[in-house]
Order: sequence, then structure tokens, then C-alpha cells
Amino acid sequence: MHCIKTITDDLVWVGANDRRLSMFEGVYPVPGGVSYNSFLLSDEKTVLFDTSDKAVRYRFLENVAFALGGRSLDYLVIQHIEPDHSAAIEDLLLRYPGVKLVCNAKTAVYMKQFFNLDLNPETNVHIVGENDTLNTGKHTLHFIMAPMVHWPEVMLTYDAVGKILFSADAFGAFGALNGALFSDEVDYEKDYMDEFRRYYTNIVGKYGAQVQTLMKKLEKFDIQIACPLHGFLWRRDLSVILDKYALWSSYQPEDRGVMIAYASIYGNTENAAEILACRLQDRGVKTEVFDVSVTPASEIIAAAFRWSHLVFASATYNAGIFVPMDNLINDLTAHNIQNRTVAIIENGTWVSASGSLIREKLEKCKNITILDQTVSIKSSLTEAQLQEIEAMAHSLAHTCREL
Repeated sequence: MHCIKTITDDLVWVGANDRRLSMFEGVYPVPGGVSYNSFLLSDEKTVLFDTSDKAVRYRFLENVAFALGGRSLDYLVIQHIEPDHSAAIEDLLLRYPGVKLVCNAKTAVYMKQFFNLDLNPETNVHIVGENDTLNTGKHTLHFIMAPMVHWPEVMLTYDAVGKILFSADAFGAFGALNGALFSDEVDYEKDYMDEFRRYYTNIVGKYGAQVQTLMKKLEKFDIQIACPLHGFLWRRDLSVILDKYALWSSYQPEDRGVMIAYASIYGNTENAAEILACRLQDRGVKTEVFDVSVTPASEIIAAAFRWSHLVFASATYNAGIFVPMDNLINDLTAHNIQNRTVAIIENGTWVSASGSLIREKLEKCKNITILDQTVSIKSSLTEAQLQEIEAMAHSLAHTCREL
């Protein structure tokens, strides 16, 4: 049975939710599932914006058929060819053989790589570029190229009449839609902002410069509703997510405070991290502490983008960084983390090598200030080293207040 949601008089949501998916893209845990958003505009011409993942394509196709109400499908706008948004293209072509695929040149290339489609470029495909438009009757669609937000072929579509931005993966979030469609129908700040942040930092976070370019392009459009391909739509507090993207893409911290991530084998490195967190809280500094062996890296990366100061405490393992911490540091550098103050705690029984190796990796990032107060533990923290923890807490607190 169909399940659609009304957005405006002539625009409906025809997407679907997947709560059985455990790992998005095989990397990111999604305990709340994920939504695959798709939108149908019913004008003189009918226009579908993107499709769905294969896991929900039958529900998606049922929704499209019901929303069309017996009409044919004239256009499919492909804003992002990644399979979680394009897996139903072949099904649509079988059901609506007259549909014309609207996409940019790069999308057309990637589409051939993903699908064995026998398309006539003259009749089945309409190639668009920056600032091109498509008139569908009452509505005029403007196409905005957004390369690397987060694939090279991504584009956005602006409906000048409805003042609606179909934003592809921009402004999206992890999590299935639990009956609500718009962010203002839920307490998004309390219940969902962490997932908006985790989605941005892990999916798009590496490409801050490209996001900044897109944000400048969007300044000339009067956007009243933003329709991302994952998560809630934005209509009343649109400035909230726009401001967050402007901040996150600049790699500036969202909050003053210290994120502490530790990798401990037998609990001694954990003990040092716990003591540091207590000493920081005693000084009025907010802290967030993670065990990297337990917490998914995507959550820690999101926290690293949020907080102004980062502490990495790691055991040495096979003369290197303990494996989960090594993976986290590599992931953070790959996501282009920058503009942070960092402190390091290392531990080792016969050699303490993790600290210098963490420093070496992080020094390759832009505008990373690494404090001199490194704490080097030999197996377990000694009473005398509590003063070193105090000194690190003092430096972190002092630089936090200077921001």
C-alpha cells in the first residue's frame, strides 16, 4: 500500500524508509535507519526528483504510481547517481518508457557505468549544466552544479515558483522519518542535530571548500523549503541548517570544550583520560569522552568537528598506535580536520611510541596546534604524573577560554 506525504499543492514526497539497514554505505552505523527521499512535482509535465535504494524500490514505485494517478511520467531529474538514489531507474524506464532523464554530463557517464541502459541521447536524455533551466508549465527549474558535495556529478535543483531547493545530499541526516516529514514537526535540536552533524562530517566533511562554493551560489536564491535526499525537510528554521553548514564547512569549532578519545588495552590509558576529564570539569570546561574501541568512528569524527579542543590518549601497540586509535586518526585526517588545539597522552610498557606517531599524522592537517604538555605513561599512571595531568588540564582550559 502506498505511503506519500504532501509538501505543497503540487509536490509530494514519494520516498521510503529503511529501518533494517544497520550500516550505511557499509561504514556508518544507522541504528535509527535511513530515509530515501524522492519527490514528485505534478505540473503540466510531471517531474520526479531522484529514485531510491534497491532495498525500498518496490514501496517507492508503488508511491510514484499512486501519486501520478494514471498520468505518465515526463521527467526524471537525477541529481545524484549514487545507487542509494538511483537503483530504481531501470524499473522506472520499464514502467514509463517515455520518461526523459534530466542530468548533467558527468551523471550521464556514471549512469552508463552503473546501469546497462539502452538510451537514445536525442530522445531519452536531457543534459543540463550550470544555470540551465527547464520549464514544466507553471514551474521553472534551475540547475545548480555542486561537484564534490559529495560526488563529482552532484547537482541541485531550484524551483523558482515554489521557492523550493531540491538539495541532493546537502542538508540531510541519518535516521528514518517516523511519520514526520519536516524538521519543525520534531525537536530537531534535541533529538536529531547529532545525526545532522554526523551525516555532514562523515559524508561531506572532507569537502569544506566545495560546500563553501555551493553556499555562495545559493545566496542568490530565495529558498523557503529545502528537500534533501535523506532526513527531514526544512521549511521554518532553514537558517539553522544553513548556518551549521557554513560553520562546519569552514572547519571552525561549534562549541568550546574538549573531546577526549582514548584507546586503552587494560584500562590504564582509560584511567588517565578519566582523570583529565575530571580535572577539566573542575575548571568549568565541557568534556565529551569516547572509548575508540567501542564507539563508532563516525560519532567521534562528528564530535571532533563540534569541539574546539581534542585529546587523543593511546596505548602503544606493536611499536605503533593502538589499532582503533590509528584508524580514527587516519579517518580524521582523511576528513580534513583542521583549526583545532590538540593534546596527546601516550602509554607503553617497553616503548611509548604512540604519541609521536599521532603528532606526526596530525601535523599534516591545517592549523592544528599541538600542546607541549604531552603525558607519557609507562604502563600505568604514577602519583607524580598527576601534576602532568593537571598541567595539561590547565593548558586546555586556558586556551579554551581564549577562544
